Amino acid sequence: MENNNQNPQGQQLQIDLTPELAKGVFSNFQIISHSNTEFVLDFVTMLPGMPKASVSSRVVMVPEHAKRFLQSLQENVMRYEQEFGKITIPNQEPRTIAPFGSGKNEA
Repeated sequence: MENNNQNPQGQQLQIDLTPELAKGVFSNFQIISHSNTEFVLDFVTMLPGMPKASVSSRVVMVPEHAKRFLQSLQENVMRYEQEFGKITIPNQEPRTIAPFGSGKNEA
């Protein structure tokens, strides 16, 4: 994560992270939608064989912040790959709404 703890005026920014939030949430599927004024990022937990997925967390941001988030994520993936090696996505197929199949007669 980018560690820039100064705001534009050069003052220190302190961020409070409660123990509950520090635990994080697991997400293995994301849904991103947008309007002309905002981006909505839904982080979802899907389990194989389960017909219903649960939104673990939702983040809403303005387009400018969404673009900054994208740039920061790209930079961090690049740093990760420099340190730990290339991230490979095995058997990457076109994206679908149901990453574990259609849910019909599957366990």
